[in-house]
Amino acid sequence: MQRVFITGASSGLGRALAERYAAAGATLGLLGRRQEALAELADRLPGAHRCYAVDVRDRQALHAAARDFLAFCQGRVDVVIASAGISAGTLTGHEEDYEVFKAIVDTNLLATVATFEPFVEPMRAAGSGTLVGIASVAGIRGLPGAGAYSASKSAVITYCESLRLELAGAGIKVVTIAPGYIRTAMTARNPYSMPFLMDAGDFARRAAAAIGRGVSYTVIPWQMGVVARLMRLLPNALYDRLARNAPRKPRSATRQG
Repeated sequence: MQRVFITGASSGLGRALAERYAAAGATLGLLGRRQEALAELADRLPGAHRCYAVDVRDRQALHAAARDFLAFCQGRVDVVIASAGISAGTLTGHEEDYEVFKAIVDTNLLATVATFEPFVEPMRAAGSGTLVGIASVAGIRGLPGAGAYSASKSAVITYCESLRLELAGAGIKVVTIAPGYIRTAMTARNPYSMPFLMDAGDFARRAAAAIGRGVSYTVIPWQMGVVARLMRLLPNALYDRLARNAPRKPRSATRQG
């Protein structure tokens, strides 16, 4: 029986992953901002699980939840998934967007670090465990109007790569998953077409399989992986010409995933 800690579990990708792991018999630590949504989810899932109504930007509260779940699992947690994320359009020329930019970086990047921190030493002592960072194809190249989101997800990719190297030889796997367009409340508000749009349940199935294999990095769905590889290869002049007029995320209110 696996023991799995998931942030952002009250909605979106985190919720879909919780449903997937619970169906496979895992014991879950479910962390999200909304107590009612977490309780409703836990009531529907098979098995006994722990719920933590916590904003991932509150590092102390996040660590307390992690320690509680570790104690509940007698010090052994198999998989930790940092899935909490928010998204909004930001423009550097609008000074009022700074706080939105900061909230996105704090939630998407720094909270990933804070999520992993309490589990590294217990996993090192056990000689096993998997840390999973949820990035995004939007982190492959900068997108206009999405500087905060693209930068935060690019940083998650690079951070997880650094962490993978740091923990090499400790028995701890670090998995980076970069979703393309997944059908969630977050993407439902995107005012543009989304190629290769995938249902959250299908994403969770493929993500859990990749986590189980311990792959270092994967893009889901695979079609967006092809797009991501092409984006990496484009010279700046050509990429700029193609992307400068790309549709943009709405500004202001952030959205939790």
